[in-house]
Amino acid sequence: MRARSSRLVVGLISLVAAVAACTGAAAPSVSPTADATRDKLAQVLARGTLVLWTDPAYPPQSMAVDGATRKPDTKCAPNEMTAPEITGYDAETGKAVAASMGVEPCFVATPFDAMIAGGWNDRFDVAWGSGAITTDRMKNLYVTQPYYSTPATFFVAKDSKVTDPKALSGKTIGACSGCTHDLYLERKLVLPGETVQWLVDDPRIQTYNNEPPGLQDTADGKLDAFLCSEPVGLGAIAKGVALKPLATPAFFTQKTGYVDRSQTLAVGPFLAAVDKAIADLHSSGKLAELSTKFFEKDYTKAAAGFDLGALGQSVP
Repeated sequence: MRARSSRLVVGLISLVAAVAACTGAAAPSVSPTADATRDKLAQVLARGTLVLWTDPAYPPQSMAVDGATRKPDTKCAPNEMTAPEITGYDAETGKAVAASMGVEPCFVATPFDAMIAGGWNDRFDVAWGSGAITTDRMKNLYVTQPYYSTPATFFVAKDSKVTDPKALSGKTIGACSGCTHDLYLERKLVLPGETVQWLVDDPRIQTYNNEPPGLQDTADGKLDAFLCSEPVGLGAIAKGVALKPLATPAFFTQKTGYVDRSQTLAVGPFLAAVDKAIADLHSSGKLAELSTKFFEKDYTKAAAGFDLGALGQSVP
């Protein structure tokens, strides 16, 4: 991005604030002299877009909209999807945060494991991808106020006789590559402030880039079970995949937004604006409404009460 004059940045920030006031959205707090070449929030406001990571094939969290047309007057770059082209709980959360900032949401799709590795090179600003707060991920990523919380659940074929996760010891279990579920099966998962209980011994682990193919393989008898977030598995069942959940969850996670630690822009005001937007969406009931719409269940209560400050996250 080429450097902009401070006069232009100030003018654009003032315009965003005016638009937010007219639409009822609260404009985020930013210094009127903030430099968009140095400050992340000023960059987003000056650009007029919030660029969001996404996976368009991860229903019901994020999914491409069949037959959707690109927003005609968009500010999104040609390689970015516009709001009408994608939906789902994660995508709609990103849209709601963008609205609170008075900017347009744009979406970029990359592999999940590449996203959680950090080093985004400014391809996107923030990622809501149903990723959990983990000690390992916080090394490369800042985390935001959680937007929902879910159990990690074992799913087995509908006709399986397995009822207890312990019966899956030594069996072939699928999980998404690099996800908390993969780390759990490897006994490498560390959740801040939580003691993880290992329910399965020595599984044979089969990883996938994303969950739907693994869930289908489980239903087809190619895997003994698949471990994933409860709403992902239930979403597959709702689409007709012949699975059933086991009653005992492996663990619980707080789903968060991620922001790249390796960027050179000052990120404190941006994170504060995102956290405020998420807190407001919890308070208004919007996130609970979206959860019920896409999951048929409210997964937001624990996330709304989560104490982000207890993590001791240091933001320069």
